Order: sequence, then structure tokens, then C-alpha cells
Amino acid sequence: MAEADELVLSLLVLAPFVGGLALILVPGRQPNTIRVIATAVTGFTFALSIYITLRHYLNAPAGVEFWPLTRVEWLPSLGIGFTLGVDGISALMVLLNGVVAFAGTLVAWRLPDRTKEFFVLFLLLIAGVYGVFVALDLFFFFFFYELAVIPMYLLIGVWGSSTDFRSYVPPLLFSRTKEYSAMKLTIMLSLGSVLVWVALIALYIFAENPTFDFLSLRDNEEYSREFQLLFFPIVAVGFGVLAGLWPFHTWSPDGHVAAPTSVSMLHAGVLMKLGAYGILRIGMDLFPQGAEAWMPVLIILATVNVVYGAISALGQRDLKYVIGYSSVSHMGYVIMGLATLDPLGVNGAVLQMFSHGVMTALFFVLVGAVYDRTHIRDIGVLEGLAKRMGGTATFFAIAGLASLGLPGLSGFVAELLVFIGAFNTYPLVGVLGVFAAAVTAVYVLRLLGKVFFGPVSDRWQGLTDASRVELAAGGLLIAFIVAIGIWPFPWIELIDGSVTALLGRIG
Repeated sequence: MAEADELVLSLLVLAPFVGGLALILVPGRQPNTIRVIATAVTGFTFALSIYITLRHYLNAPAGVEFWPLTRVEWLPSLGIGFTLGVDGISALMVLLNGVVAFAGTLVAWRLPDRTKEFFVLFLLLIAGVYGVFVALDLFFFFFFYELAVIPMYLLIGVWGSSTDFRSYVPPLLFSRTKEYSAMKLTIMLSLGSVLVWVALIALYIFAENPTFDFLSLRDNEEYSREFQLLFFPIVAVGFGVLAGLWPFHTWSPDGHVAAPTSVSMLHAGVLMKLGAYGILRIGMDLFPQGAEAWMPVLIILATVNVVYGAISALGQRDLKYVIGYSSVSHMGYVIMGLATLDPLGVNGAVLQMFSHGVMTALFFVLVGAVYDRTHIRDIGVLEGLAKRMGGTATFFAIAGLASLGLPGLSGFVAELLVFIGAFNTYPLVGVLGVFAAAVTAVYVLRLLGKVFFGPVSDRWQGLTDASRVELAAGGLLIAFIVAIGIWPFPWIELIDGSVTALLGRIG
């Protein structure tokens, strides 16, 4: 059975990678065949992600942190091997990628042109994300990290959309075009990747026995405190760029707005989690003394994230920009929870990664449905859509209530744990976090009231509701939002052992 589990773990990464390459051989004039293959691949990996998560939760041997675990030597002379494994934290992230990727593929069926090229890049991105969450060799970790980031440039630059809202910066008048957003995203994430690679090379060079094996490096006690104090902030900023850490967040809202719906779902729902996961897995696990020393600085930046993102979302008129800045704020809760170094706070941060992932993916499904039918995202123009888009309005209300932390939905459980962790360690941070949650309630309820439940304009009399496929994708995401909100203990139990072991190493 162990060998079967190791095979499943390898298939999880290889299936979307091979599927993306196989689509190259399918003629572009057969878009439905391409869509069916892409859906089959993401559906298959979604099933594998459920299997791996359940197997780890139900059958992981006591005292074994990473299970299942598979190793294949690749370049032993350089200390590089294809090593994959999951603990409770990465198992939850694998499940997140599985559900969001499958839902995103369903939504992408509406893509009108260049279907083949889109799904090739889309599947490669998905493979990269799976690889980051399960790779236990830092060389392959970085390879998958870049594989997840690079396709975003083309996915946004080719299939994205430009916004009509213009900004004046003397002496230039410019709009947020999709090309601008794609290039900004690529440049900023590439700079972050450079910092990450510098830190990984430093780990390799200064190890007693140079290797890229994560478990060997984690057990290496030769790294001095000075070394860790120097390189932890490099790691935190490098990964923090992708996590939307203030003040390196500015690429994120622009990227959300310009990306097509399914790419926005992966972008906000999963890709930003790679940054937070990197801080946790590489920064906190491999630089424990540096993490302990620098966390007060990181929690200040995270608090700015939370408050600034919420207030910025309150001031937006573009529907996608509201969700974009809301994501910046909610990712601040993730970093805030990690920075508390409190068991409840870190558990809440990991659970918030999953909760925010499915919630934001749901938001973008619904915003995409509205935009496809109205071709407008201006909150000042949209009104009363619930009378014509009842299913969309209902699902949007559920996403909004999860965002503001309504009990019974996933956002409440995750944010409550983060708040408790913050009050246990930095009470003022906890107060500011609760204030930002109140601001979130204001902009979410105002958005719902204006766009969906206000008086309907004659302009929108002919609108149709979201399609059955879009509602099915949204329903799948809602199932996880409700499952965590009503039955949170198995999810917390899944990650708690890994969190406890991590904090034990930090001391």
C-alpha cells in the first residue's frame, strides 16, 4: 500500500504536467476535445488530492511528519533528488489546489479562442503549484515555484482584459492594460524569486554536507544565528512578494483585475498561498532563530496589510479591484497568524490559507459571470442584479459572508484562531485585526446592497443568470466553505501536528 501511495504522490505532480504537454499534440481546431482532456486531468488530480489528504489524516504513522514520502536520486553528486512528501499543512494545500484548479477548469470552458494554448499553460501552472506543496528537495521546490509563476505572464497578457479606469500620473495618462499588469506581475515576482534563490544557494553552500534535501538541511545545526538573522528577511521578502506582503503587494490587485476568470481564481485562490507557504516551510523551518528574531517586524507589515487592504477595498469602484484589495487584506491575516508564533495563530493562518483560497475563487467565478453578461465592473453602474441573476447573487452573498467572518462559514473559524493568537502575543495587533474585519463587513455589505439588492435598472432587464457550469463550480467551492465552518475540528486536527512540530523547532 505504501508503494501505491508514493505512486499517487508522483502522479499528482506529473499528471497535469504530462497533460499539458499532451495537449500540444491535439489539433487546435478541436477545442471541445481539448476542454474534455483538461477537465479530465484536473478532475483526476482533484480526486488524487482528496485521496492523499484523507490518507494522511487517517493513516499517517504516529511520529512520522511527512507521509507518504518518495525519493528518487537524480544528481546525487550535487545532493539533488526528486523527493516528494506531505505533512498536514501541505496536504491541506494540495486539496486547495485540487478544488480550485478543477473549478477553474470548468469555468474556462467559456473561453472563446486559443483554447489549446490556454489549457497547456493552465495545466503547467497547476503542475507547478502541486510541485511546490509536495517537493522536499529545494532544487525542485524552486523549479516548481517558477513553473507556477512564469505562465501567468502569457495567461494574463493574452487572455486577460484591460480596465477602463484611468489613473493620472504627471505627465502621463495611462490605463491598467492587461499588458501592463502582466509585465508588472512578472517583474515583481521575478525579483522575489531572485531573493529566494539567493537564500536557497546560501543554505546549500553553508551546509555541513552540501545538499538540497529539505529534511537534511532542517536537521543541520551548523547554521549560525548570524547566518539566520541575515537570510530570514531575504526569504520573507522573496516569498512575501508573492504573498502580497505590504509594501510589495501592488502587482496583486492589478493582476487580479487583468486576468481571465479562471486564472484569477488560481492567482488569488492558490498562487498567493505559495508565498505564505514558502515563508512557513522555508523561512520558519530552515531559519528558526531568524524567524523568532524577525517576527515582530513581519507582524507589523502584516497588520498594515490587513488594515490597508480593507480600507483600500472600501474605496474601489471596480468590482474586481474590491476583491483584489480584499485579498491583500485577507492574506495579511495569514502572515499575521504565522508571525504570532502562537499555536492557535499559526493553525489559524494555515486554515485561513485554505478558507481564503476557496472563498476568493468563488468571488472571481461570480464577478466573471457578472462581467461576461454586463461587460461592466463599475459598482456605480451595476445595481439590482439579484432580480435577474438570483443564483449569482445567492452565491455572492455566501462568499461575502464568509469574507466578513460569519459564524458557520470557514472565514469565521480561521480568523478567530488568528485573532486569539494575536491577542495572546500582540494585543494591539489583535485590536487592529478586529477593526479591519469590521471594515470588511462594511464594504462587503455595501457591495451586496448596491450591486445585487438595490433597485433594478431597465438596462439590466435582459440579463441571464450564471450558467449551470459556473454555478456547479461555485457550488463545489461553497461545499468546502460550509464544511470548514460547520465541522472545523478535523481540518484543525489535520494541520495541528505539523504546526506543533514546526513551533517546537523554533523553540
